[in-house]
Amino acid sequence: MSGIVAQNLNRQSGLIKAPEAGGGAWTFISKTTASASATLSITSGLDSTYKVYFITYNNIHPETDNTHFTFNGSIDSGSNYNVAKTSTHFAAYADEGDSNTSLGYETGHDLAQGTGVQNLLNEIGNDNDQSASGYLYLYNPASTVFVKHFTSVSQLVNAGDYSRNQFVSGYLNTTSAIDAVQFKQSSGNIDSGDICLYGLTI
Repeated sequence: MSGIVAQNLNRQSGLIKAPEAGGGAWTFISKTTASASATLSITSGLDSTYKVYFITYNNIHPETDNTHFTFNGSIDSGSNYNVAKTSTHFAAYADEGDSNTSLGYETGHDLAQGTGVQNLLNEIGNDNDQSASGYLYLYNPASTVFVKHFTSVSQLVNAGDYSRNQFVSGYLNTTSAIDAVQFKQSSGNIDSGDICLYGLTI
């Protein structure tokens, strides 16, 4: 995603041009704000109106130190979040002194037909100046023919003051429509932050 698109999305105006989308436009749908929240859920707006949905999570600050920010999908409007997922997960990180750096696949955070939550952000710190941000693409969630692909890119400050850039992708293995998604920490509440939903008109 280009810097121009990122800046435009941050405006959260009603209709946002996305130059690399072949002349399409992002439409802002909803915003959910955390306040010591156990979960943040999107239970409306995911339907057949758009083929691609874009979800941003901004300055997520956890109550509990060194916890993971996760998501799951629902096929029953949020009554249950337990869709089977197969995914990949890799990350790059560096400490503030640039003495400990790495890029690699993280087998402990991928899923193989797992119905539990998918980790998007790992080991977020809860110091006052620590948070995490990123985005998640969800492709054609209303399809009743194909599985539902997703991709996510995130950046965080972890509990040890490392910069972590995380990349997650996979598919929700269902031919039922995904009509709700939920985000939560692996432990404790989401103290603050917001989640915004956009749809792509193409």
